[in-house]
Amino acid sequence: MVHVLSSRTLLHPTDPERSRAFYGEQLGLAVYREFGTGPERGTVYFLGGGFLEVSGRSDTPPSPALQLWLQVEDVTGAHEELRAKDVAIARPPVREPWGLIEMWITDPDGTRIVLVEVPADHPMRYRPGI
Repeated sequence: MVHVLSSRTLLHPTDPERSRAFYGEQLGLAVYREFGTGPERGTVYFLGGGFLEVSGRSDTPPSPALQLWLQVEDVTGAHEELRAKDVAIARPPVREPWGLIEMWITDPDGTRIVLVEVPADHPMRYRPGI
């Protein structure tokens, strides 16, 4: 059995500086650590229980199969804040049939990011009889 101590998602953007500005300034993710020097240096951001590393450079954007799921406390507030920062909103907040409130944005390379609010009455939070 593999005993995982920590994990992170690695992104190799087409324009590292632009992606660092997006994740650090527009989304406001806190920096966990930085390493290396120059434009392709690495920056690791906190993502709740995980990490997002933006490092290196790629000639092509990530696969559309890659998507990030970020739980937030208030997706409506996040929508207003991100819209004011000119973040590309792919879809405003919507309460899904499965009960979560989801909003979709994209990073500078087109990576789709869903911001999710878990309502107080959702089974992910509330379990009757437990």
